[in-house]
Amino acid sequence: MAHTSYKEVCTGETEHAEVVKLTFDPKKISYEKIIEYFFEFHDPTTLNRQGPDIGTQYRSEIFYNNDEQKNISLSMIEKLDNKFNSKITTKVSKIKNYTKAEDYHQKYLEKNRF
Repeated sequence: MAHTSYKEVCTGETEHAEVVKLTFDPKKISYEKIIEYFFEFHDPTTLNRQGPDIGTQYRSEIFYNNDEQKNISLSMIEKLDNKFNSKITTKVSKIKNYTKAEDYHQKYLEKNRF
């Protein structure tokens, strides 16, 4: 599928995951630190679920751009695996077929204060 809409991703039938794409300056923050934050901000032990959201589109997955990022991600999982009460289910995959969400979903938290 060339372009997948957010609505289509929410069906769980596209094999896409709802993700946040980060652009960062490695002089200011390391990839490893970003991965540490990733594991602090969500539960990596729930398969296909984040909070009340359930489905394969809500899986815990890290998408990497190169082998260095892949190795750092896998190393962090190995390092943290014994720190959680359950096994980490986070997948590590090469990024492919990324589709930017529609404008209405950009800066979602800023637009939808809870």
